[in-house]
Amino acid sequence: MKIAVIGAPGMAGSRIVAEAARRGHSVSGFSRSERIHNRAPDGVSFSTADAADPAAMSCIAAQHDVIVLATRPFPGTEDEVSSPTTTVLDATLKFGRRVIVIGGAGPLMSPDADHLVIDDPRFVPPRWRTIAQASVDQLHACLNHHAEWTYLSPPAHFEPGDRTGHYRRGTHRLLVDTDGRSHISAEDLAIAALDEIEQPAPAIRHFTVAY
Repeated sequence: MKIAVIGAPGMAGSRIVAEAARRGHSVSGFSRSERIHNRAPDGVSFSTADAADPAAMSCIAAQHDVIVLATRPFPGTEDEVSSPTTTVLDATLKFGRRVIVIGGAGPLMSPDADHLVIDDPRFVPPRWRTIAQASVDQLHACLNHHAEWTYLSPPAHFEPGDRTGHYRRGTHRLLVDTDGRSHISAEDLAIAALDEIEQPAPAIRHFTVAY
């Protein structure tokens, strides 16, 4: 399978590139800058492309089976996240491709309440609210589009760690463990993303994972 990862140098994107290559897929990583071009793992090609560029996204969609959108907005541009997301969705719709959007936890429901995680200070303190709002806006952009998309919300906390091969999968409600923690390593999030690419869950457009 030919997989394109847009936002390849990021924490999630880099792990998804590595996991896809580990499973024998043909992987292309894309970044807005050239800073990753000298660090390509074996079997992976890196190129420069901007998710906001319709021509570049159309070219990528034409040449790949699945697109993974794993970008993060620059600080101060969080309110602009819907535009590049829609550009990618337009390109995948044009060529009949799937897109897996690696989003945020903000649009999930709280584990024990009827409001969104973005409105739950246990998981989204004030300093994280702007980026959490970006993930809510990004999911809305997907919901308003006819492309074949799947939105993967990470748990409240994910960071580099061990590749254990274990995770729990949920739908639109934040997953927490017995201690009330909502977390996963970026490596295991990548496993979940590749599992979804290889064996899509029927009719599930928005899901989450955690330990």
